[in-house]
Amino acid sequence: MPVEAIHLGAQRVPELWTVDSVQAVAGKGLEGDRHFHPDGAPPGQALTLVAAESVEDVGLQPGETRRQVTVRGVDVNALVGKRFRVGDVECFGVELCEPCAHLEKMTRPGIIRDLAHRAGINADILVGGVIRVGDQLVEL
Repeated sequence: MPVEAIHLGAQRVPELWTVDSVQAVAGKGLEGDRHFHPDGAPPGQALTLVAAESVEDVGLQPGETRRQVTVRGVDVNALVGKRFRVGDVECFGVELCEPCAHLEKMTRPGIIRDLAHRAGINADILVGGVIRVGDQLVEL
């Protein structure tokens, strides 16, 4: 159940970039990402994860779903309401991260329907550390 890709983005810039690792800060998010909250992230807004299989099923490339961490072999929906670890980073799955009109505008018509209930999850970062490509995701 490894991390396959990590994508970060800047404020007001549509492009995302791929990194091999990122510092995850408890209660704040991923350093260098547009969704990093230096004063504290609202619940469920520190980290997003998506299953590589869902991305592939709808014909998108990693990162095109705008989720930060792409994992393989994990039922990410099942992590809602549960604690899990990505590498050394401990997280809590808060809610599904449903597709939106912005994602459809950035990709293609119909993506909202195609990714409904499988576009990933929003999570809190409970214990910070580094997330790396190749790290395992383990439910606690």
